[in-house]
Amino acid sequence: MFEFSRDLRKLFAQARESEDLSWLELIGVDLLASEARGQSTDAGRVSCAKPHLAWLRASALWREHARRSGAADSVTRAMGAAIDAARAAKSIDEIARAGVERASILLLRFDLSGGRDVLDQAAEAVPGASAVKPATAALISAVHARIRSRLARFDSDAGALMQAAALLDAAIHQMERTRAGATDDIRMDRAALALEAGVTRRDPHLLDQAGRELLRLVEGASPDYRPLTRARALTLCGAGLSALAAMAGNEAAREQGRIMFEAAADQFTPDHSPLDWATIQIVRGGQTGAVSLAALRQADALTAGQGLVLGAMARDMLIEGEVAAASSIGDLPRLTTAEGAVRRRLSDTPASDLDWAVDQIAMARIAQARALLTGGDASLTGLALVEAAEVARERGLPALAVRADAMMKARSVRA
Repeated sequence: MFEFSRDLRKLFAQARESEDLSWLELIGVDLLASEARGQSTDAGRVSCAKPHLAWLRASALWREHARRSGAADSVTRAMGAAIDAARAAKSIDEIARAGVERASILLLRFDLSGGRDVLDQAAEAVPGASAVKPATAALISAVHARIRSRLARFDSDAGALMQAAALLDAAIHQMERTRAGATDDIRMDRAALALEAGVTRRDPHLLDQAGRELLRLVEGASPDYRPLTRARALTLCGAGLSALAAMAGNEAAREQGRIMFEAAADQFTPDHSPLDWATIQIVRGGQTGAVSLAALRQADALTAGQGLVLGAMARDMLIEGEVAAASSIGDLPRLTTAEGAVRRRLSDTPASDLDWAVDQIAMARIAQARALLTGGDASLTGLALVEAAEVARERGLPALAVRADAMMKARSVRA
């Protein structure tokens, strides 16, 4: 047993020195933070032999921690480490590598909290590709393509979406040709883009392309070694099947989607990667009754108070479910309790604009539910919904804007 433990420690020590960070998927978010702190300490030592690489590694660890926890201070620490990597750079290539890391952090900040300004900053941070090594040029192409895919989706430009997809294809080939690193995140982006465009256009070719990409990701990600990559791919599979089921009214596809979501959730525990777990609950919540109120409460608790896109969606879905539950049995006191909680949030805490938008939508949901039960008037909710939808669009959260728009349409039909 002693030899076995020593061998395990040796394997993890070797992994810590490797450029491949896929082993991080095996450790929980708390241990990941500890690894990031330790790496930052090592990088800051006078005796550090390669400070540029050490700071880049520290930045990558903090960035991964932020991706899984949503912690704003981890984003800040990642950016600080990237800046230190640039300061320690001794060549054009090393400066470019630090620039790629800075752009990747800003891209993550957008994914976490939205904001066109953040996405524009990410695009501006992408370094030039002249006078750098082929592998570095591939990394530059990859982060540029990923940012372009967000910009195209943000602007809802069909032509730009296709151009972004082509850039992602080219980046994947360039990454593979130069062996610059893992391509899973780029492939996930390409699959998500193809899936979204395929559903919107009802294009079987794009849907097949997304399916093949996701199948490759699932098959290539062992549940024993890469549970998060596997879960992310399974979640996208479930989302695609659910969308197809909704379009075609296909119950078999709906059931397959449910199975995919359950398989994704089974890959890890909520404390291992809180935001990944919350994502699964939110995506599966797109189907009525597919996720319990208890799961939505947990997703809300994991994301609350951080101004996160995921947090906004979790809270909106939770409030929608609680209002529906109260309305189904005519429970006016429960609606009043929910309204009181929203009012306290609006008055007691300095909220992000996304949190404000969700609370405005919540007030509208409660007012409309009360009007249906009592025959009262909910006409004052219209302006709040318009403003909340606009905030959601500005922050790059079209799903929340669509939900607000749907409420306005339902209100108009009842009127």
